[in-house]
Amino acid sequence: MRNSIHLHHHLVLLLLVVVVAPWLLICRLVESVQLELKSGHTKCISDEISDNAMSFGNYFVVNPNEGYPIPDSHKITLRVGSPRGSSYHYAETVDSGTFWFTAEVAGDYTACFSAIDQSPEVTLIIDFDWKSGFAIKDWSKVAKKGHIEAMELELKKLFDTLSNIHYEMLYLRKREEQMQELNKTTNKKMFTFSLLSLLVCLSVAGLQLWHLKSYFRRKKLL
Repeated sequence: MRNSIHLHHHLVLLLLVVVVAPWLLICRLVESVQLELKSGHTKCISDEISDNAMSFGNYFVVNPNEGYPIPDSHKITLRVGSPRGSSYHYAETVDSGTFWFTAEVAGDYTACFSAIDQSPEVTLIIDFDWKSGFAIKDWSKVAKKGHIEAMELELKKLFDTLSNIHYEMLYLRKREEQMQELNKTTNKKMFTFSLLSLLVCLSVAGLQLWHLKSYFRRKKLL
């Protein structure tokens, strides 16, 4: 009986790994990016975040002269804003920093980096790590705190991943319903507008015909 239970757990784990592992790999690959930013320019990155989801960001400017203090020419300004225009993080003339927030609404959140104008122009390299939702969890701390076995930890990771995928599917379904409702409303408005346009055209044509008949009768052509 015990062997059959262990075999069942192994089969479930194998199935979850085959289905979810590629998704986990993609998440790890997009965790950190490097940006090239020229002095006097601004570059923005946006991320679609669900409502009430946690978001964490870490950034720093790569020092062009390793072993020496970073020059003032490599200072940046960062502003992180919400779809409604609210500012969640603002840092001016810095070379590194972190931010975190809980999304108030679902939508595209934007992080905009700006570099001060320099002559001659310089190119800054910015290492930027932005995580949201499930990706924020530090699983090494979870394992250390709970003293759980490796397989149990992997199963917990996969369970949370599947829960996150389920939540994202519900969120996408909600967005699809909103888009369908918007399409229905737009189609109704377009139908009403087309009908009114047709009525106006017919009315104008009728008035033109009446005017011509009246004119020809006055001229005794009819």
